[in-house]
Amino acid sequence: MLPPDIESLTDLKGTWWLAYTKPRFEKAFAWDMVRRGIGYFLPMREKKIFSGGRKRRVMLPLFASYVFFCGVDHDRYTAMTTNRLCYTVEVADQGHLIEELVKIEKALSSKAVIDTYPRLPIGSRCKIISGPMMNTEGVIIERDCTKARMVIEVTILGQGAVVEIDADMLEPTG
Repeated sequence: MLPPDIESLTDLKGTWWLAYTKPRFEKAFAWDMVRRGIGYFLPMREKKIFSGGRKRRVMLPLFASYVFFCGVDHDRYTAMTTNRLCYTVEVADQGHLIEELVKIEKALSSKAVIDTYPRLPIGSRCKIISGPMMNTEGVIIERDCTKARMVIEVTILGQGAVVEIDADMLEPTG
């Protein structure tokens, strides 16, 4: 989820911070950022739940309690005044974070099946060689004849996102 007038997170300019929100305040914080004109990225995934005897689809944050936002020092101060955050972390390697978030953004926009992966994976590195996620790199955690599950890492969180893709769209890297 990006601000309504932004097509890609690469359009956002400024310093990136990682916001750690109070539990279940990610969406409210994102709306606060929209109202204040501050750029943010909140990756969301669809989940089916059963509630009241009915099947419902809900949008949940991919990384619970984390929202990425971008701006100047005053924007960070403004974000902290929302009373929805526990703390913020300035990102030391801005370029690396943007590369990782662009991969997540590509996976979401391609409608890939995506879920959280709670730790950094150990396995063979590969990249996708065709389709809307072309050149996205990650680590294979599971593979059969037709499908593969690949983790796209977000190292600042010590987590990643798992995407399911066709196994024949992968090639090993370096």
